[in-house]
Amino acid sequence: MTKNLFKPFLISFLVASLFACSESEPERPLGEYEQGILIMNEGAFGVNDGEVFHLNTNTGELKSNIFELENGRPFAGLLQDMILEEDRLYLVANTGKVEIVDARDFKSIGSVTGDLDISRSLTENSGKLFISDYGPYAPDFSTPDSYVAVVNTQDGGLVSKKIPVSRKPEDMIATSRYVLVAGSEEGKVEIIDAQTEEIFKTIDVEGRPMKFFEANGSIFLYSIASEEVIFYSFHLDNFTLATTNYYPIINATGKIAVSPEGVAYMLTSSGWPDYEDGIAKLALFGPEIDLDWYMGSGFYGIGYDPIAQEIYVSNSNGFQGNGSVTILDEEGTERRNFEVGRGPSGFLFR
Repeated sequence: MTKNLFKPFLISFLVASLFACSESEPERPLGEYEQGILIMNEGAFGVNDGEVFHLNTNTGELKSNIFELENGRPFAGLLQDMILEEDRLYLVANTGKVEIVDARDFKSIGSVTGDLDISRSLTENSGKLFISDYGPYAPDFSTPDSYVAVVNTQDGGLVSKKIPVSRKPEDMIATSRYVLVAGSEEGKVEIIDAQTEEIFKTIDVEGRPMKFFEANGSIFLYSIASEEVIFYSFHLDNFTLATTNYYPIINATGKIAVSPEGVAYMLTSSGWPDYEDGIAKLALFGPEIDLDWYMGSGFYGIGYDPIAQEIYVSNSNGFQGNGSVTILDEEGTERRNFEVGRGPSGFLFR
């Protein structure tokens, strides 16, 4: 299914991309999904109908359910994360599975389907996959047996080892031979040596560490607390904290998008019963901060398009049917709005 959403607006970028190869290399036509925007739809709990939509920013077409379209079977899981590693795209489901597709055509390469519980995110290092997982729930719904699963090939297969970590590991990032893990419940950053598959060091941090990102040549960690958000950066030669900055942003949800210039957009929510939601904006390397940059209700995901310099915010619409996406410019003005799948929660810009 396709929909024409808006006129082409990235022609110059796409033309430049087509001729980016050196003269000594044969030109390879772009695959259908190598440009544009991938929209991650989480799916509904109990239905496990998570899927990926593709927005072609050259033609304006929105193609739905591309995993099922290209592989002849549904994804059949609750999509938690999408990770691009070279030509492989990893689709992580928090229902205990990872599907691996060719990022050019979305054809299946492999999967990790056994011995995972509540998988959250993934990174690659030393030719291996590292998958953060809450582990099985205890009778009181705690997660005392959280771990990072190791798979010995980039194309999936069996879990070869589970590295115990602090409760509720979330995002990860790889640097050199190490993997940094955000331990959200206990406020820890655990550093795994990818070659020995052991925890090399643990750093205690404040709040609930949620997301790693790179800006200005450094690795940053985004952590949330009830009355503030905290940004950490690291000395990567000895894995110590380099900077710690606090900002008075309340009710942050952990969802964040960061521009290449270091401008951060963070989702906030008052929660039940009012769900007064918003986007706070701040400059990591400057004085700008706007606590109420954009307001609304039902916000569920956010992303930043570095080419068009636009912000994508998704709305779950209370999981009553499909969700929607609103595109904003950097002044917070709405540019477009369109319907997507169930529970849209993330974006990948290519």
